[in-house]
Amino acid sequence: MNTEHDDRASTEPCVVGVDFGTLSGRAVVVRVRDGAELGTAEHAYAHAVLDRELPDGTGLPPDWALQVPADYIDVLRTAVPEALARAGVRPEQVIGIGTDFTACTVLPVLADGTPLCELPGLAGRPHAYVKLWRHHAAQAQADRINALAAGRKEPWLERYGGKISSEWEFAKALQLLEEDPELYGLTDRWIEAADWIVWRLCGTYLRNACTAGYKGQFQDGAYPSRDYLAALNPGFADFVTGKLDQPIGELGARAGGLTAEAAAWTGLPEGIAVCVGNVDAHVTAPAAAAVEPGQMVAIMGTSTCHVMSSDQWAEVPGMCGVVDGGILPGLWGYEAGQSGVGDIFGWFVRTGFPASYAQDAAAAGRDAHEHLTALAAEQEVGEHGLIALDWHSGNRSVLVDHDLSGVLVGLTLSTRPEEVYRALLEATAFGTRTIIEAFETAGVPVRELIIAGGLTKNALLMQIYADITRRPLSVIDSAQGPALGAAMHAAVAAGAYADIRAAAGAMGKVHRGVHLPDPERAVAYDRLYAEYRLLHDYFGRGANEVMHRLRRIRSQASATPSA
Repeated sequence: MNTEHDDRASTEPCVVGVDFGTLSGRAVVVRVRDGAELGTAEHAYAHAVLDRELPDGTGLPPDWALQVPADYIDVLRTAVPEALARAGVRPEQVIGIGTDFTACTVLPVLADGTPLCELPGLAGRPHAYVKLWRHHAAQAQADRINALAAGRKEPWLERYGGKISSEWEFAKALQLLEEDPELYGLTDRWIEAADWIVWRLCGTYLRNACTAGYKGQFQDGAYPSRDYLAALNPGFADFVTGKLDQPIGELGARAGGLTAEAAAWTGLPEGIAVCVGNVDAHVTAPAAAAVEPGQMVAIMGTSTCHVMSSDQWAEVPGMCGVVDGGILPGLWGYEAGQSGVGDIFGWFVRTGFPASYAQDAAAAGRDAHEHLTALAAEQEVGEHGLIALDWHSGNRSVLVDHDLSGVLVGLTLSTRPEEVYRALLEATAFGTRTIIEAFETAGVPVRELIIAGGLTKNALLMQIYADITRRPLSVIDSAQGPALGAAMHAAVAAGAYADIRAAAGAMGKVHRGVHLPDPERAVAYDRLYAEYRLLHDYFGRGANEVMHRLRRIRSQASATPSA
């Protein structure tokens, strides 16, 4: 927390940014004049991620990931007042509030915004809940969406690198229709959580331009046609007109004023500006002062999103999307990403950290990640003899296939936990290099790589990324990049700045060239990267469909009752 105050602190205008992440929500109080973060607070979701069972004990199949929308309201009730108190800022100093969300995180609601999971009798219906971004159980629907669009040469498909993801709005909605048509019929609005929370704050439902473009296939003022949707499923024909379409709110615009109810939750003044919703990754770019073409921001947390603006349009194979003005007005906004990064490291600590290592870590005053990182840092490049594929949660870019899975090659009886850990760190960096090369091969240059998110504190990981990508890494100068970005957009919505570029000039924060590539390690990593790409293409481009076969076997076995 930055407690820097001056004589004007008690009167200066401030804004609040709220970042709704995968496991918690974070609020930050930011001074409008210079972006100083005066107070922060975090609130963990009571239900976290529902990936095994619902709150009532109803079991969930593999690849499901749900959330409880009431947990988001609890963030407003707890984190915002706490951040305000820690900042020492009086409520009347706050002129606006902005929010960002994971995406695509969607939920079915009634016409008044009530989530279906809150209706009597529906608490045991999985499809009534929020489908989190990493809900990957709609891959079969995504495959059909892509095959039909390719066969019909739908013009919007090239804006998404040739494939849309199972994580996105249409695939998840089609899954709802086909697996629980009764709930689909009850759904009045299929809504991004980013827009739902703004609706709850100000009473106005606008579709934010970011999620509409990147996750809803809204291109050149239109969604996929009724004819196309009917060809997918006759019952899906009216999906856009009946459940999705809504006025589009531009990024940084005022959605409305804070309602009395939301003012009571947050302790903020009724009527202050509520900004149009946004996505956690995209809102971080101006917070990192990335407002020029070619500045790629990698927001690294449980997953990684790669966002970049450019004055050039191109079809980048496997990109998540390119949207005109999707990040900054007047530029093409590109998105790519990796579905698992921090989640992979966390999985290994949960499953591969022996008791003896835990004892040594405790004796050294380290947590598990710090201990494994310290041991891994002692290794030379390639010393562990391992290569991993970072597909434990599927592949978002550039293969766009969430039925892929992780691989670890080179294990021996002498392989140690820290060696596997380092191989997993390296695998995620290889994945980022693959994404960068896809952009540059398509004619979209990446001139700078800026890192944001919680993983920036791991110096070894950052150095590995610099060495593998052969690029200097700049680092955002904020521990709360998305929340800062949301607050900056709130400042624009409140009229404190003319646009987000002006806000970024005053409030954005970045340290440039913090981690520099080492030439010798870079050469050594080139050899390992060549092996990574061989495995990447072998398992990911159809030479060996073993991962898909295993997925089908697992699904069949999971559906068979135990004897």
